[in-house]
Amino acid sequence: MASQDVLGQTTRLASSSALLQVLFRVVTFGLNAFTLRYLSRELIGVVNVRLTLLYSTVVFLAREAFRRACLSGSTKRNWTKTINLLWLTFPLGVFWSIFLGLVWLHLLEVPDPSVVPHYQAGVVAFGLSAIIELLGEPFWVLAQAHLFVRLKVIAESLSVVSKCILTVILVVLYPQWGLYIFSLAQLFYVSVLVMCYVIYFVTFLGSPEATKKSFPVARMKALLPNLVEDETFVNWKEAWLTWSFFKQSFLKQILTEGERYVMTFLNVLNFGDQVLERGKKVKDQKQDDVAMAANVLELLLKLVLLIGLTITVFGYAYSQLALDIYGGSMLSAGTGPDLLRCYSLYVLFLAINGVTECFTFALMCKEEVDRYNFVMLALSFTFLCISYFLTHWHGSIGFILANCFNMGIRIAHSIHYIYDYFKESTYRPLTGLLPSPFLVLVYIISGVITGFSEVVFCCDKGWMARLIHISMGALCFAATIVTMFCTETKLIHFVRSQFLSRYMKKGT
Repeated sequence: MASQDVLGQTTRLASSSALLQVLFRVVTFGLNAFTLRYLSRELIGVVNVRLTLLYSTVVFLAREAFRRACLSGSTKRNWTKTINLLWLTFPLGVFWSIFLGLVWLHLLEVPDPSVVPHYQAGVVAFGLSAIIELLGEPFWVLAQAHLFVRLKVIAESLSVVSKCILTVILVVLYPQWGLYIFSLAQLFYVSVLVMCYVIYFVTFLGSPEATKKSFPVARMKALLPNLVEDETFVNWKEAWLTWSFFKQSFLKQILTEGERYVMTFLNVLNFGDQVLERGKKVKDQKQDDVAMAANVLELLLKLVLLIGLTITVFGYAYSQLALDIYGGSMLSAGTGPDLLRCYSLYVLFLAINGVTECFTFALMCKEEVDRYNFVMLALSFTFLCISYFLTHWHGSIGFILANCFNMGIRIAHSIHYIYDYFKESTYRPLTGLLPSPFLVLVYIISGVITGFSEVVFCCDKGWMARLIHISMGALCFAATIVTMFCTETKLIHFVRSQFLSRYMKKGT
């Protein structure tokens, strides 16, 4: 294929992908707006956050590394071994689906069945949908590698449209089905998506067009796992590259889905809306409900703040060591440590924003949400400008700092809203953002000690020096945890009563 043709098809593929993403966002927005007229906010929130997060986590962990490895390099390769490697995504997807499904069912709090019916069936269906989608992975990679633009556009568009049509029909006819609606729609979506790729290759392989293009696969049977005599099952170079990408997948998934993880595992999804009525002032609410909401908000803010501060403080001094152990001097000698340090700070902003923004959205009335949309528009423009200047000034580090700035502005807006909301009451939940002075002092001392330890012992002075550096961090971390238990007694009691007691009840 001529380089000009490759460039043209690559451009069309990138453009179509971008347009599809925009289309999916618009369709999802419209579908949410429609379903809100028939179903509860809580049910849609569980689908859009918790169940979608389960599905996206399974498919990401199962296939992302394989995609990146198998799409690297030329299309002239031993495709039998590449296809064999891609089929490993299926058992990996089964493992992640079962493991994370059990977490979603037994470690996370189950929503109220009267508000969100059939939650268990939803978890099973979304996990199963991820496994079904992985059946089409060899077809997808083969199509992507050979720039089948039209196939991608038709398959993804048809599957999304089919999902939306089925969702609308079921919502109108059977709104009482609850999560069954979205479960069936999700299973239908992945089934249509996979079938589009399968049907295309059934008709394409062996055709004159395939022969003309010298397509490397001649029969459908070649798209199944195949053992070749006197040869390895997979290309070990691709396999090791996949493993390298796989180790990066966890961090990338946390960074891209961080807010959803915070909302899911800390159970802050619409917690304000569960006890307080949307659009009402605090003096018009039931005071018992106000007290409960303020207490939960304060303690959740304190919890994510301390988690974020711990990651930021210790992440600063141990980023270089982590990268050095992970990838050697190739990663630890450049800008990698500074990038990871900035990411550690970003996690702090991300965690706080996940709680404050969730609480704010749960209480806003329609008019306030509409006004906030204009605020977000201005923030988006500001973020783009800041990103441009900071990236121009300090490259990728500047871009992360721009994201921190964006999160900081959103946190400030949410804090302002929460402060105004509670100012007519005696409750001050924002004190959750103020850790005890003694704990702050311990954080500062730990940061100074571990920072000094990094300069003295890390990372080119041998393993003994590294062990000393790790030991210093372990001692500082232990001191921090002990101080936390001594000074933040209210938070510790909350964690014990809300989280540990829940698991003990499940155990009995």
